Amino acid sequence: MGDVKGHSRWCRSGRITVAVCVLVLVGITGVYRGGAIAQKADGQAPSHDWIDEIEKVFIRSEDCKQCHDRHYEEWKGVREQTPDLKTFGRVDAALLHGTSLESPVFRTVLGVWMQTNPTAEEQRRCLSCHVPSTTVFPQHAEKIAAQVLAGKPQVEGIGCASCHLIGSVEKNGGPPPTFKLQPGNTLFGPYADPEENLVHQAAQSDLYRGANFCASCHFDKVKDVTQKDLPGEILQGTICQDCHMEPSTGSSTSKRGAMTRAIGRHWFRGVVIPGTLLKNRNLQAEWMPRLDIEVGKTGGTVEGTALVKIGSLPHSFPDGDPVLKQFYLTVTAKDAKGKVLAEEIKHFGLPYDKILRGPIPDPFIKGGHTRKVPFSLTVPAGATAATVEAVLSYALIPTPEPALRDKYLATLASDKEREEAKKILSEYTQPRMLTYRAKSL
Repeated sequence: MGDVKGHSRWCRSGRITVAVCVLVLVGITGVYRGGAIAQKADGQAPSHDWIDEIEKVFIRSEDCKQCHDRHYEEWKGVREQTPDLKTFGRVDAALLHGTSLESPVFRTVLGVWMQTNPTAEEQRRCLSCHVPSTTVFPQHAEKIAAQVLAGKPQVEGIGCASCHLIGSVEKNGGPPPTFKLQPGNTLFGPYADPEENLVHQAAQSDLYRGANFCASCHFDKVKDVTQKDLPGEILQGTICQDCHMEPSTGSSTSKRGAMTRAIGRHWFRGVVIPGTLLKNRNLQAEWMPRLDIEVGKTGGTVEGTALVKIGSLPHSFPDGDPVLKQFYLTVTAKDAKGKVLAEEIKHFGLPYDKILRGPIPDPFIKGGHTRKVPFSLTVPAGATAATVEAVLSYALIPTPEPALRDKYLATLASDKEREEAKKILSEYTQPRMLTYRAKSL
């Protein structure tokens, strides 16, 4: 939280005059309490009244940067300017919260999905986690979607206020998201002793040290979104923030604060820190999916069941997203020389025209469960199957039907935009292998 006491000490040091110090405090206070129009990155004020309405409640993160510059830079990815981040708005295959609307990946997926003619309510449902302010201002969801599709979002997606205005979560579960925003001048956080300041009120909430805070949007990751702690021996005492907000010490502001206070990085890396897996072999064993095969031969038919298993870790892997992620189970029969005799591909996942129509389905495989997938392969006459192989792969987004893809590409304004969209669709629909199993017959 902001530390105005630090400003005062700075002023008294003689580096700036008291008058200037007062102006700084009054100016910052006016940004929040006065509901002043927040400036865009290019210095231009928003041109629509409905944007002003949103930003009077959801102060832009650029204004928080005045005191919380370290967290701002992490959230925005300023310190991680990798080619992936510049091109796709991601780091290590994880989309940063600060690019939730600006990412070309989100624009492309939303654009394809919009060609399936979702209702206004379905659009609000889609945006509720990408733009939490739509849960307070649902009447503006369609205008926000239109700005994203134009590649010029003027409102902020997941900003500082989106998370720090969460006062509670739904205790009885329910449709995601389960967070409850509390619009006002109070920003919530994990500290028991927030500094008094003239910029905004601050209050501690135990919610910020609970898995249920993250699971209010990332509902697919855990078995029970209402629980503060992750159950089980392997992750006992661990919450989402321990891995995805890299632990550090220091001050949450750039001005002063307790320099030995525990803080977490605000870039929310989506790929778990490798060291966590390396130092906890039980965690690695429980996390990784594995395959087994039950199979038999009857004449020219090879049939059986592929068993997809995952340990009891209370975190779906890999990113058990039941909305966009696609899974492919490829079962292949080969002869003794390795020649492919027959192959069957089982596809699991929603197509674009089914997304957010009706209840959100369960992930492909939940922690502690085994999914049984039957298969039947017909071997050509005169050939003999010697082995059966099973490969489990996944893709990050659905592959659109050619007509749907072309319909979306036709809405883009230039060949450059179309080429970028094609590249995104090609990369993100590419299957990535998870695990493999072979069995002799």
